[in-house]
Amino acid sequence: MNELIASLPLDDLKVLELGQLIAGPTCGQVLADFGAQVVKIEPPGKGDAMRQWGQTDESGEPLWWNVIARNKQSLTLDLRKPEGQDLLRRLAAKADVLIENFRPGTMERWGLDYQSLSADNPGLIMVRVTGFGQDGPYASRAGFAAVCEAMGGLRYISGYPDRPPVRVGISLGDTLAGVQGAMGALLALHQREKTGRGQVVDSAIFEAVMAMMESLIPDYARAGKIRERAGSFLPKIAPSNAYPARDGRDVIIGANQDTVFRRLCEAMGQPTLADHPDYADHRARGENQQAIDELIAAWTAHHDAQHIVDLLADAGVPAGLVYTAKDMLEDEHIKERGSIVEVPDRHGKPLPMQNVFPRLSQTPGKVRQVGPALGEHTEAVLGDWLELDQNSIDALRKDSVI
Repeated sequence: MNELIASLPLDDLKVLELGQLIAGPTCGQVLADFGAQVVKIEPPGKGDAMRQWGQTDESGEPLWWNVIARNKQSLTLDLRKPEGQDLLRRLAAKADVLIENFRPGTMERWGLDYQSLSADNPGLIMVRVTGFGQDGPYASRAGFAAVCEAMGGLRYISGYPDRPPVRVGISLGDTLAGVQGAMGALLALHQREKTGRGQVVDSAIFEAVMAMMESLIPDYARAGKIRERAGSFLPKIAPSNAYPARDGRDVIIGANQDTVFRRLCEAMGQPTLADHPDYADHRARGENQQAIDELIAAWTAHHDAQHIVDLLADAGVPAGLVYTAKDMLEDEHIKERGSIVEVPDRHGKPLPMQNVFPRLSQTPGKVRQVGPALGEHTEAVLGDWLELDQNSIDALRKDSVI
């Protein structure tokens, strides 16, 4: 095992990542961040399309790739060729976890289905991340996050009631499904300790989104209520909104609990508001949400944003600014906790990125390296895992298998 990942909680795991773009690779990123040896399988010559997505720096360095592929090794392998499929079978026989996010049926067409791979490695865990899951009427459909977020209920409630639904500014569904895939892999590994056998983890993007939808389904099924778009607040939860400050910034204030609302009223210099029958308890404030938001906005409009945040922090009222990346890099709390780390890119230049979360007290994860160059570890992995000699590797490269 690579000495760079010694003493991390997953440093005894071997993982093959056949995923592409976001969902599958997010699963691999989680496992790699905590020490697993994640070998990313990429098509020779072009690699994962994620290498072309997102912003680049002045040298052409792909920035998103360096986050989602961090801590991984890159092995090029043409899975459309029989020789590539055979090599994958041999690698899978040595692996603990295999991640893939191809459309359902792809692995089966290549003869790389779970039944075939687990025949040689009964302990293998296969994480399959797709839009709609491995079965059901929609299983064979292409399923990007935007579509699956809509099916999972998120898109309908996002935005303002008088406008079409909007999406959040990240590919949230992909990330959720990837994290659930990683969680499923760890659960399956725990079960393997009892039985010695692996299993399939079926992580569907639409279900990963549905899982975070609170009581949206029983609200309708039992109470006949369909949750609607409400803009920047949650209906009947007040006050909890973005409020404009004098300097043009917005402040997020959450004071919907009775005791917290009383502290907010005192900080605003209007302590009697907390006893007004329209605002005295949670239900009353929910019924008078617009009125209470207008009162708070009238107060925040006379103060600068940072002053409001500092004042409410002293008063014990949750409040904060709406951060950009620039704000995150400058924030003293983020610096003190090490929430952002600088990692040398492949040219030796420090590249800031988010750290590994959650933080473990004894064996925390670590960002050890940025995303690898295409095929950077091909020879090392084939030598270490399969004991192929240089002549064999050269022959595979000549035949464009790797």
